[in-house]
Amino acid sequence: MKKVYITTLVASFMVFLVFGFCFSFGRQTAGNGSVRVGFIYESDGSTPYTYNFSLAEEALMETYPGRVEIYSHSNVRNDDTAEPLEELVRNGCGIIFTDGYSSQFRAAAEKHPEVEFCQASFQGAMAGNPPENYHTFKGEAYQGRYVSGIVAGLKLSEMIQNRVIREDEALVGYVAAFPTDEVISGYTAFLLGVRSVCPSAVMRVKYINTWGSFSLEKKTAEELIDEGCRMICQHTDTIGPAVACEDGFIRHPVYHVGYNKNMIDVAPSTSLTSTCINWTPYIVDAVGAVLEGKKIEETVPGKVHGNDMSAGFDLGWVEMLELNTQIAAHDTQEQVDRAIEGLKKGKIQVFKGDYTGVNPLDESDTIDLNQGYIENRDDSSPSFHYILDDVITVEK
Repeated sequence: MKKVYITTLVASFMVFLVFGFCFSFGRQTAGNGSVRVGFIYESDGSTPYTYNFSLAEEALMETYPGRVEIYSHSNVRNDDTAEPLEELVRNGCGIIFTDGYSSQFRAAAEKHPEVEFCQASFQGAMAGNPPENYHTFKGEAYQGRYVSGIVAGLKLSEMIQNRVIREDEALVGYVAAFPTDEVISGYTAFLLGVRSVCPSAVMRVKYINTWGSFSLEKKTAEELIDEGCRMICQHTDTIGPAVACEDGFIRHPVYHVGYNKNMIDVAPSTSLTSTCINWTPYIVDAVGAVLEGKKIEETVPGKVHGNDMSAGFDLGWVEMLELNTQIAAHDTQEQVDRAIEGLKKGKIQVFKGDYTGVNPLDESDTIDLNQGYIENRDDSSPSFHYILDDVITVEK
């Protein structure tokens, strides 16, 4: 009787182990050689940022036909990320991506080591000792900002040459979300691109303290136009600034450069071009790594910073969108192509020149750009955080 009991106990234990293994394996695969992929979006496809990120879903289906199942949650606030993540884990997702900045995403990675968690990087995301299954990634956006600045600067120079404006009227307005390193890095790179072809240009920045508000973005752009800005750029998430330029062109010539989305359709007379981060290469290759049972950072091409990755034009992680040739200055495309090639080959150092700057949070922290500053050297999250003296004014 005792022998039968022990045999039954051992058999039950073995069944439990096999079931546990299959359950764990099933959480990371949707079948033989396949994987379930989860997405958490802070907004939805109606906003340029999330739409741009979500393009990777279609690319996954095209790259791995029949091998991926996709589950997604949209309009998830940072504070409400935990439950959708748990649902994706329960659904058996082996890898989960997010375009949001919630700290709950990393916490979920610590809780579920059997799942790979990949988050759009942000300042401090990799602080401390993150778990091995937590990853961050981002395209080196400053490169696209710099090139789009060249497009804007060439247009301003054309306006000066045609005596539409004087040299001292080459005023750029920038609708900015928050005073973060990411935003400051972006608008600084943009102005440096502008000034590389239009040296008299200066910039005014207005923060709106939200990533996406059509009415507030449009209103802020209108204010900058009323102040005399002849070029508007943005680091916000709606077409509001583009619409403001199209409407404001009647009062005086003003042009627009966008972000994340081609905005020529809503501002055909004023929107010159846009730049964007292309999230698809990383996402497609990261899923490929999971399918092959390999480590993400050893599989995805790009700069590796621990469990964090970045790349620029060289690997297609940053892109320029359509150029509005109907209104762009002559030879703009040629100069854009030349600048992109220079960035790919490392021949252009964006953050370098006869400029000084001050950290807005600490006036004792200054920089001299004659020495140069290498963005994204150690982290995919932008780190340049100085306001350039004399050429950039932040309006309250």
